[in-house]
Amino acid sequence: MAASIFAAVPHSPPVAVFKLTADFREDSDSRKVNLGVGAYRTDEGQPWVLPVVKKVEQMIANDNSLNHEYLPILGLPEFRANASRIALGDDSPAIKEKRVGSVQCLGGTGALRIGADFLRRWYNGNNNTATPVYVSTPTWENHNSVFMEAGFKDIRTYHYWDAAKRGLDLQGLLNDMEQAPEFSIFILHACAHNPTGTDPTPEQWKQIAAVMKRRSLFPFFDSAYQGFASGSLDKDAWAVRYFVSEGFELFCAQSFSKNFGLYNERVGNLTVVGKDADNVQRVLSQMEKIVRTTWSNPPSQGARIVATTLASPQLFDEWKGNVKTMADRVLLMRSELRSRLEALGTPGTWNHITEQIGMFSFTGLNPKQVEYMVKEKHIYLMASGRINMCGLTTKNLDYVAKSIHEAVTKIQ
Repeated sequence: MAASIFAAVPHSPPVAVFKLTADFREDSDSRKVNLGVGAYRTDEGQPWVLPVVKKVEQMIANDNSLNHEYLPILGLPEFRANASRIALGDDSPAIKEKRVGSVQCLGGTGALRIGADFLRRWYNGNNNTATPVYVSTPTWENHNSVFMEAGFKDIRTYHYWDAAKRGLDLQGLLNDMEQAPEFSIFILHACAHNPTGTDPTPEQWKQIAAVMKRRSLFPFFDSAYQGFASGSLDKDAWAVRYFVSEGFELFCAQSFSKNFGLYNERVGNLTVVGKDADNVQRVLSQMEKIVRTTWSNPPSQGARIVATTLASPQLFDEWKGNVKTMADRVLLMRSELRSRLEALGTPGTWNHITEQIGMFSFTGLNPKQVEYMVKEKHIYLMASGRINMCGLTTKNLDYVAKSIHEAVTKIQ
């Protein structure tokens, strides 16, 4: 037999966060803690199906008018409209002026990819693979990969995390925007920056927007945690809404994995804000062609759950309560971890734990300290020092805090 035609295919390294979870599962130590994977967990360390989701699923199951026909290529209309509405706000001038459109996508990643494919083909002219795309340092690893796979050749970074002060490097960020070529694309985290958990304040967002407007830079927001970060949908959407109020054309990739707990349903939306209705409709017509050759038609179950919830005032209020339950638990774990580290006298400052927001925290642990945590303490976290606050519980907080104290004290 001849050699396989795939013989030259190299073995790709595993995705780090999923490899971490696999290692955790194989670990037989009773003390083990998983602070890696980006999913909400209860104080018992279990996945949580939101009560409102259970209720809506039952409503859908009992609705005899529903069938399994294809959805439109761009997705379920009521889902798209309501998803964009919560991103931009009920009183959004863009919605009132009908210069908003959207595409139902396969999660936030799908929304990023459809947006990236469109920009590569049509942004500021035709087939602009050389247009610089800027991502924060650090950022979610998929940001780099999605735009590279979409065909962009020039992926750059902008300053974001100041390791010394464990906070936002605003001046470095603004300097990078000042020096970026006009019409460069900037990927911005709408809230709960992944992996640092550090967000600009409203005043800092205003400074960022002012530079981007003057330099004709394009904002592409990634909104994966609306409501989940602070417990308030409006607060977590502040940056996106401010940019719209300033007259920007922009894209906003939305994910409903975290704030609805619909991780495996892959419910996402790409909101498009343009100068006018005609521009938006032409953009959507091209996105429809991209979707047709990517997944052709989106799935309905998750989108129906979200659409039904957002369209009903009663269910919407119940959902906001569910989201606040998750956000409040994360905020509590931040406060408890910080207080324990400070009580132990752990070297360094730990105020950044409570100043950060959302699911993730950039602890400041270096790679050697992380290695100690994993190998000696069976506490699994990313090599960058990022932890998922949802992995903390009232039962493991003391153990995690003492382990961090040991790692910082023993290893420089």
